[in-house]
Amino acid sequence: MNLKKFKIHFFRGMVNDIRNRLPYYISDWTSDAWNYRIVPATIYMYFANILPAIAFALDLFTKTNNSYGVNEILLASAIGAGMFSVLSGQPLCIVGVTGPISVFSYTVYEIIVPRGTPYFQFMCWICLWSMVMHIVIGVCNGVVALKYITRFSCDTFGFFTAFIYLQKGIQVLTHQFHGSDIRGFIAAMIALCVLLFGYTCHILGANSSLFNQPIRRFILDYSEPLCVVFFTGFIHIGKMRNYDITRLPTGASFTPTADISIRPHGWVIYFWENISVSDIFLAIPFALLLTILFYFDHNVSSLVCQGSEFPLRKPPSFHWDFILLGICTGLSGVLGIPPPNGLLPQAPYHTMSLSVVHTKVKTTRSDNADEQYMGYESIITQVIEQRVSNFVQGLMILGTMSRPLLIVLGLVPQAVLAGLFWIMGLAALQTNGVVAKIYFLCQQHSLTPASDPLMKVRLRSIYIFVLLELISFGATFALTQTIAAIGFPAMLIIFGGLSIFLNRIFPPEELDILDSPTASEFTMNMILTNPTPSSDLAQQNEVVELDDLKIS
Repeated sequence: MNLKKFKIHFFRGMVNDIRNRLPYYISDWTSDAWNYRIVPATIYMYFANILPAIAFALDLFTKTNNSYGVNEILLASAIGAGMFSVLSGQPLCIVGVTGPISVFSYTVYEIIVPRGTPYFQFMCWICLWSMVMHIVIGVCNGVVALKYITRFSCDTFGFFTAFIYLQKGIQVLTHQFHGSDIRGFIAAMIALCVLLFGYTCHILGANSSLFNQPIRRFILDYSEPLCVVFFTGFIHIGKMRNYDITRLPTGASFTPTADISIRPHGWVIYFWENISVSDIFLAIPFALLLTILFYFDHNVSSLVCQGSEFPLRKPPSFHWDFILLGICTGLSGVLGIPPPNGLLPQAPYHTMSLSVVHTKVKTTRSDNADEQYMGYESIITQVIEQRVSNFVQGLMILGTMSRPLLIVLGLVPQAVLAGLFWIMGLAALQTNGVVAKIYFLCQQHSLTPASDPLMKVRLRSIYIFVLLELISFGATFALTQTIAAIGFPAMLIIFGGLSIFLNRIFPPEELDILDSPTASEFTMNMILTNPTPSSDLAQQNEVVELDDLKIS
């Protein structure tokens, strides 16, 4: 056996990430940040990050006996945005509190607290052990395994995340019926109106030929913030003002939610106090599950926000960013806040909001005649790659912890959050690969364009591929509904590993269509510890065909 090929070049991936990205650092803050797209992207991501995070805070507030609240979630999101916008190699990836980490956090509470173990100290040790594991993986170039993560894994996880959003929207809404059916019905009406208005604006802005390009882009950029503002005031119209519609619970500014008897030292957790040595080591398997979750969740978020549909010019960073995520996780444990990581679907939404979209004239020929049909399709010609939008939205989230803005935040009805959850879940499903394949299977294939790549794949293969994706999703989602939810990160890795064996089920020509790489060759190549020179691939990735482009 040749042992040389098993040699680990310590720090190589981290050094390559820093060396490849460092030349762009100044331009990330200066010349590349002078673009109007920064303004709508910052505003959009502030709302897209903070509102779902607060809804998860409601979940954690209830299921951890008020251990976590709005301030903890805001601080976690602000720290994640600050660290990754300033220090990461891929500042496009939005970092915050996710649905999976909220499930992990309250499941730990349900397991540990009945044993008499102090929750915050135990969570801190989980985060500290996980930080060590993150650093070891990054130093040993363990992130290189991302080359095996393909569309199968990303689409299945995206499908899972979308359903988490839909489920949370329903859960938030069901809580509004406690004590008053009238209040519950009003909340349901508000949530449905938010869904109708917001999702219609999303369709008009992203997939419509109505209006011209600037108007469509304005609708896409600002419809959700305006929707929140309008329906926050909507509850004060007419007789609705007579009903006490449940709003977001907020506390004192810049103060932990838990009582001083539980957190006597404020924002610092004395993790060495009131915890036994056995509990410290018991935290190791929990830390391993958290590391597995972040390895998959964060790296998939980073891959998807650098998907092949985005013509990115600057090199990515995976090894160094995973180490940075570990440091952020350890810091979160010491501060007694949920550890943040890459967000889906917010991360690719950030890249999309920074995209410059043009309209291309498209001519198609009928299969049954020599007629030609002229139409238009929108293509992304550039992405404004910089650090300012992520940094500023993090500052805005931190500012929300101040008393005046907390009061304003407390005016937002919880029903609005339910509607926003549904919008984000449906928008994520709309672009999901699993849904696209199911939609294809439901089509009348005699009317499907021959140019559709799936027309080159046998129907049996598509059915089997979709079935495997749905089984992976179903098993993971079902596990999160039980006390064994703490083990769902391992389930993600198990089913994500299925993509390695798909070549034994499907012929290569079909697998290339069914399970293509998540990101471009430029991005996937940079995961390796000995990549092709980034300048060569970046130049190839930057080429965009501009013939027949028109700004409508």
